[in-house]
Amino acid sequence: MFRIHKIFDVTTPTNRQLLSQVQAMLRVQFNALSENDIAKLPAQLANPMKYRFRSILLVAEDGNATVRGFAMLMHAADLNFCYLDYICAGRGETGRGIGGALYERVREEAFQLGVVGIFLECLPDDAALSPDPAIRKQNAARLKFYERFGARPLANTAYETPMTEGDADPPYLVFDNLGQKSRLGRDDARKIVRAVLERKYANVCPPEYIDKIIKSIKDNPVKLREPRYVKNTEADVEHRPKQRRIGLIINDKHSIHHVNDRGYVEAPVRISSITKELDKTEFFETLAPRKYGLSTIQKVHKPEFVDFLQKACANVPPGKSVYPYVFPSRNRARPPKDLPLRAGYYCIDTFTPLNANAYKAARGAVDCAMTGADWLLDGGRVAYSLVRPPGHHAESEAFGGFCYFNSGAIAAHHLSAHGKVVLLDIDYHHGNGAQEIFYQRKDVFTISLHGHPRYSYPYFSGFDDEKGEGEGKGYNLNLPLKENLDGEAYRKVLAGALDRIGKYGPQFLVLALGLDTAKGDPTGSFSLMARDFRENGRMIGALNLPTLVVQEGGYKTQTLGINARNFFTGLWEGMSGKTSTAAK
Repeated sequence: MFRIHKIFDVTTPTNRQLLSQVQAMLRVQFNALSENDIAKLPAQLANPMKYRFRSILLVAEDGNATVRGFAMLMHAADLNFCYLDYICAGRGETGRGIGGALYERVREEAFQLGVVGIFLECLPDDAALSPDPAIRKQNAARLKFYERFGARPLANTAYETPMTEGDADPPYLVFDNLGQKSRLGRDDARKIVRAVLERKYANVCPPEYIDKIIKSIKDNPVKLREPRYVKNTEADVEHRPKQRRIGLIINDKHSIHHVNDRGYVEAPVRISSITKELDKTEFFETLAPRKYGLSTIQKVHKPEFVDFLQKACANVPPGKSVYPYVFPSRNRARPPKDLPLRAGYYCIDTFTPLNANAYKAARGAVDCAMTGADWLLDGGRVAYSLVRPPGHHAESEAFGGFCYFNSGAIAAHHLSAHGKVVLLDIDYHHGNGAQEIFYQRKDVFTISLHGHPRYSYPYFSGFDDEKGEGEGKGYNLNLPLKENLDGEAYRKVLAGALDRIGKYGPQFLVLALGLDTAKGDPTGSFSLMARDFRENGRMIGALNLPTLVVQEGGYKTQTLGINARNFFTGLWEGMSGKTSTAAK
């Protein structure tokens, strides 16, 4: 098994390890490359302006940070095309589907960028250009591989003219239009081919050679060579990449955590009220949650806290709940032995119960958030982990506010191994859990918009002077808001938060989505309407970051689903560059 993800940031230890393996594979499998070309790979990823392409490195790895193949895609935003620089599977990996999976992912990336297509070079399959039968057979196999996707060499051009007369195996320039109906015009083709030759081969191709190639492109639109290996001429349509929809992961264990006690508003109906409205949209693709081990949770929560929750919940009789009522001074050497006292030892309030299913449901929520995070690493644009119980009040060794494990923080920590993360909390209540967990870190920037702690739970955190400590100083931003706030006033503050996110330059966004900012929510005092949620979603979507949305609060079930549907409609509009319309 293998997974494919994009390397965004060359500074994290995990990505440095993967990048080193990619460079080693380049040395072995592309022995004509100079050491300078291999050594500049980190700079290509970090400094696109210098090389006039934005480099996108896709790595197929086995889950244990061992690279099994990779592809390097170059994006020329100024001319709206992509160039596939390298694609290869590791030694001994041929025939295992890695090359095909990588190219599928390359096409998905290019399609999401909205380019006219992908250009790449392939060595020729004509005897006049490739006289060695063994080499020609290999060349033909590669061209057959790409032809399955509708990618074929440009016809009637001099691109495959050798630099030195008599040289064998000059490359074809192959074009994959990604199954799009539009055809490549001559003028655009000339600009693109010139860019490829000048940006890739400036030290090799003299200007007169480049001019000769450009002048040879005369067909308008450009023609591709007729298929030689694939009889189905509709291959390009069959293999047209699809825009990924929002990956929807629902905690299938959420309903086991059903507390019937009076006043407990965190009920299973919250999920069904949302899914009922999401079914009216076309944005979502349901994903099955994967299973993750305890070690995933223990990277964020203290092992002794995790162990307590597991054992305490297992000891509560079915149908019963234990509420903390004593909050002892936390003497780490002598924790209380009585269960309610130990509940208070790890809890921050008196209304979050322990019961037989709380731990199981919380584990399920973590699985959903982690599945969403891995969906982003595998190339998804947006994932929505629709979970109960929520998590954003859970700290590294404390539960409360209906929260047991901080699913969003666990996912953010996981993503931080691959690049900088912003955890934006737009729940009505302060995200004290993420603040405490990441307070001394700068690789996860925590931002929370919430009711002022003078009058809003959890009361003890969320003040604007809490800015982080040590390396994390300046990477925690609290935006406490006045008690009665409408959508317009909320958006002004949100706009400032989004501006800070842009300046931080993250590779991922984790969004703690609280819908308890809605008018009439029993736990809040704001008055946001459906149209406000849509506009908030559009503003956040316009960041165009790989985004994991984790469900937090929202307790007015009459409007909960409508507000969720409008939020995701706006989010999709923002990511698609569309302006919002009136909410429905």
